[in-house]
Amino acid sequence: MKRHPLLNAFLVTALVVAVFLGVSLLTLPWLRQGEFWTGGEKVGVVEIKGVIADSRNYLKQLDRFKNDRSIKAVVLRVNSPGGAVGPSQEIMQEVKKVSKTKKVVASLGTVAASGGYYVASAADLIMANPGTATGSIGVIMQFTNVEQLTKKLGLDFSTLKAGRYKDVGSPFRPMTPEDKAYLQDLLDNVYQQFIRDVSKNRKIPLERMKELAEGRVYTGEEAKNAGLVDVFGNLQDAIEKAGRMGGIKGRVEAVYPEKDSFSLLRLLLGQETEESLTNLSLPYPEPAFLPPWFK
Repeated sequence: MKRHPLLNAFLVTALVVAVFLGVSLLTLPWLRQGEFWTGGEKVGVVEIKGVIADSRNYLKQLDRFKNDRSIKAVVLRVNSPGGAVGPSQEIMQEVKKVSKTKKVVASLGTVAASGGYYVASAADLIMANPGTATGSIGVIMQFTNVEQLTKKLGLDFSTLKAGRYKDVGSPFRPMTPEDKAYLQDLLDNVYQQFIRDVSKNRKIPLERMKELAEGRVYTGEEAKNAGLVDVFGNLQDAIEKAGRMGGIKGRVEAVYPEKDSFSLLRLLLGQETEESLTNLSLPYPEPAFLPPWFK
């Protein structure tokens, strides 16, 4: 029985697409890890820059280096004044996961304070410059009250709530003593988490850690004397040290995460479509106050 030419063309096209998709799916793990082109043992560098408000990219980068067999050690380059509690804790925990299988060296740049120091504390070794601004171990919440301003403008705001503390920190009413006590308890709890984690990570007795953790900013030199920093050195020194700690014998080379990793969805649909599909979310009620920050 003779097949129709259009049917033959369709079958061939379907076979080509199937082979392409199959090869793409099989090679995707290696493409994501960069093992096709890394060529030899290297040190992976993850840069923590600016205010820490979202951990997702950092977690992906750390996970990729953790699973890449060609990466023998990781350098965490920190230039951050701090950030939100949740993302900082997530990054710190991921650094601890990486350090179970690979050596991690934290390189502190201009400033690595509060949340920036928090994530660095999980590294096997912390390297800073004598003039680096670091420490600032503390937690802060800040509120603005515009009640008097709205009255002058003739504006009136009404709030409906379900839950006693749901509108704590509202800028449209004064904060009551009960509100302040509630928020202070919240801050104290997060502060104790901060102290306990850094004490454990740095192997500093808890009582000594409480003395250091008063929100004070230290220079790199002061931090080294206090045990918050191990050695002095710049980024290149940190890369070299990490490579030797990871067992690299020859020249130590550094690799940075690719800004745009391979994505089949992006290849087929384009970047904007991919982002729209992966960032879909439902609206939810916002709390009246900002969460505590390591700042």
